[in-house]
Amino acid sequence: MTVTTRPITLADKQAWLEMRVLLWPENPHDHRIEVGRWFAGELAEPQAVIIAADGAKPVGFAELSIRAYAEKCDTRNVAYLEGWFVLETERRRGAGRALIEAGKQWGRKLGCSEFASDAFPGNKVSIAAHLATGFEDAGVIRCFKQKIQKQD
Repeated sequence: MTVTTRPITLADKQAWLEMRVLLWPENPHDHRIEVGRWFAGELAEPQAVIIAADGAKPVGFAELSIRAYAEKCDTRNVAYLEGWFVLETERRRGAGRALIEAGKQWGRKLGCSEFASDAFPGNKVSIAAHLATGFEDAGVIRCFKQKIQKQD
């Protein structure tokens, strides 16, 4: 497989949608809406989507943004890997690494000197892939939430 990376095009819309559903299967209908709104210019994030392709066939994607802050980073305005996916049949062939390199290059062009990401603590495949592509473990945080009652 010869993997290339490039910015997403409208021709990739269906493939991106299908891969997003594989990565985040909880709400497939929401992905269709988000992808449509993103291509219509109605969503600010992700700021960029990179496609990994084997010839003309999309085999993976990276969704990128710039975050003002990322855990354990020393700088502001950190390039951030919001979503990263490679089709299971295409893994361990260089597509994931190529997407990471393209993401770093994107961030570098925008003046970033750090690249960050996250993964759920139990997602061993994602953690291993991050470590294999040069990310350092910045630790685990636990998130909390609380509802705010409306005032009458």
